[in-house]
Amino acid sequence: MRKDIHPDNYRLVAFKDMSNDDVFITKSTAETRETLEVDGVEYPLVKLEISRTSHPFYTGKSKLIDTAGRIDKFKNKYKKFDKKEEQKEEK
Repeated sequence: MRKDIHPDNYRLVAFKDMSNDDVFITKSTAETRETLEVDGVEYPLVKLEISRTSHPFYTGKSKLIDTAGRIDKFKNKYKKFDKKEEQKEEK
């Protein structure tokens, strides 16, 4: 195995699944500016949209998660092409 190819700055980091507020702590080199206190200890925080506790493959459940409002943004952007809206405006 080649020497000196792995980073030296591993530290404990809190990863938070934003869809279900699950938090797990593991070693990582991920850079972050936010922190989170877990059991009285403050850890750097990395936010995730999906993790093993919310992914349909692991949970066996499928659900729609729209944390960033993407569906509403899409609907508003393409609202002008909706034929139902055109008919309402004509009346």
